[in-house]
Amino acid sequence: MKFTLGQIKKNAYNEPFTFDEKVDVSELETMNNDIREIGPVRVAGKCFLQGEQIIFSFRINGEMILPCARTLVDVPYPFDIGADEVFTTSPHYSKEEEEDEIHPIEGEVLDLTPYIKENILLDIPFRVFSDGTSDQEEAPLEGRDWKLVTEEEKEQTVDPRLKKLESLFKDDNGRQ
Repeated sequence: MKFTLGQIKKNAYNEPFTFDEKVDVSELETMNNDIREIGPVRVAGKCFLQGEQIIFSFRINGEMILPCARTLVDVPYPFDIGADEVFTTSPHYSKEEEEDEIHPIEGEVLDLTPYIKENILLDIPFRVFSDGTSDQEEAPLEGRDWKLVTEEEKEQTVDPRLKKLESLFKDDNGRQ
């Protein structure tokens, strides 16, 4: 979602201009987070000019698929995020502006997409739970580098690190 400075200055000179677009944020699926799937999100809001500052106030609506914290089944998680991002065209960018999260604009194009992705990542819940009771049957029993072990299987197996110690407990007749 890109805006040129000329477009912003022209459309937001007298009054705020509005925008409403679909943005592809599927790149979030490949990052190291819990998002298994995310479709295009709707971004709608307004842009204001205030001196050398450009203020975007917008809402991000969409749905992502996250793993259930108990069973790892897919859980749809709808979200509606409100965000405000402030940018500056001033060539004098100070530490104070950096602390206030005022972003400098380099060049003639302002790309809002990284800030949309950042707000979505900040809104991912710590954990989600599936509502359905049938989801436990659908839960995976094994995956990459892991396998579900029941209590019976756990009791029957001997830790391979302790396997050599088993020979110490046997008597001369081979019994334990």
